[in-house]
Amino acid sequence: MYEELISAYRVELPAISFGGILVDGTLVPGSHVNLLLKQFNRHGLVAGATGSGKTKSLQVLAEKLSLAGVPSLLLDVKGDLSGLAMSGTPNKGLEERCQSLNIPFEPQGFPVELLSISEHIKGVPVRATVGDFGPLLFSRMLELNDTQSGVLTILFEYTKAKAFNIVTLDDFRALLQFSQTEAGINAIEKKYGHISSTTVGTIMRKLIELESQEGGYFFGEPAYHINDLMRFDSSGRGIISILRVMDMQDKPFLFSTFMVKLLSDIYRQLPEAGDLDKPKLMLFIDEAHLIFNNATKALLNLLDTIVKLIRSKGVGIVFCTQTPKDVPENILSQLGLKIQHSLRAFTANDRKAIALTAKNFPPSTFYNTEELLTSLGIGEALLTAIDGKGVPTPLVQCLVCPPQSRMGVLNAEEEALMLSQSPLYPKYQNRLEHPLAKELIETQNVINTVKENAAIELSMIDKLSKNTLFRQVVRDVFKKLMQILLSMLKKK
Repeated sequence: MYEELISAYRVELPAISFGGILVDGTLVPGSHVNLLLKQFNRHGLVAGATGSGKTKSLQVLAEKLSLAGVPSLLLDVKGDLSGLAMSGTPNKGLEERCQSLNIPFEPQGFPVELLSISEHIKGVPVRATVGDFGPLLFSRMLELNDTQSGVLTILFEYTKAKAFNIVTLDDFRALLQFSQTEAGINAIEKKYGHISSTTVGTIMRKLIELESQEGGYFFGEPAYHINDLMRFDSSGRGIISILRVMDMQDKPFLFSTFMVKLLSDIYRQLPEAGDLDKPKLMLFIDEAHLIFNNATKALLNLLDTIVKLIRSKGVGIVFCTQTPKDVPENILSQLGLKIQHSLRAFTANDRKAIALTAKNFPPSTFYNTEELLTSLGIGEALLTAIDGKGVPTPLVQCLVCPPQSRMGVLNAEEEALMLSQSPLYPKYQNRLEHPLAKELIETQNVINTVKENAAIELSMIDKLSKNTLFRQVVRDVFKKLMQILLSMLKKK
């Protein structure tokens, strides 16, 4: 009776088992919702109201992918994804669900690396240098106009010609200040053109805004390398890197800066991969509505571009949010995997949103999609994916497998233990201090000043040597000295 649904998710290619198929609230015997690994780079969406189980679905996906040898990066906004590192605790509900799905419950922790872009949140420090951004990306991140971007490009070209390594925001501020000194004007404008003080002031204000959100901590060395996101443990499980951004709402500019750099590095540095049996890396963006609501235009434009192009690099992105309408339509249309948990209909606008959400799914003769969206239980979801031929699979109501890891946060002692055992923490822990570009620029300023003073002194000597009166005085003094010297010699 339900062979059409069962056969659509019965696959021979490498896949992960996400749960079983429900119809009319009853689990279909022998049914398994298998998701093809090779299609995860077609991106996805996990959506649902608060408390519907969407974050746990994200947790299950990360676990299953890790077991399949796929590393991932999770953006942890609430702090509860760090529990992936610890074994889950058996309880009656979990055991009953596993029994109904005919799978064993095997509590286990997964290989996890804790990352942080904030000084106040524990994790392996993730840093970048200003120079690595380059003028175009740095301009987009600061949301500069064409004129301001042009000035930024001039400054970057000057530092390149002088072999200055601009690492921190202090370095870049020093460069801006230098461009307005007499020495800077003489050094830069002769070759590159005029730099307006008004434009420099605007860029400086953007810099201050970024610094107020801990941008000074993010920019530095050693810079984090994306290859450290694609690692495996000794048993071949993919490492789950968790970027802890629990303070993202207070620092949207900093977070957008990180995302711009991450997505750009992934696209620029990874080679073309073509169609792989499984992705090289998965990105899971939890509470994605906070990103889209607070993102700069640069990040939104970059996300649109990256989602379209990054799949050829073997990388997939899964957004986790409350409703599909939180995701811009041009991005939503690119997502192949859709996992929709329960929605709430408290207002007329909510009911309109549910009707639109139902239309995002393929038509079904087995489900009343719009009605089912408000009656799904916790850990149940409507699901459609991409099959081996690139065609959307039939819509199913899925009873999701429970996570095998802890559904909760790490305590302070566990966090400290994980960092002490991290192979990356010693590599990135200590900030490198080296001769800063700030010092080099200041040194250049001093050298220019000395040259200018020396030129002034030479100019004065040259002028005096051409003065008739000065030359006569010098001759008279020299003549008098010679007479005194000869008189002294005669006396001897």
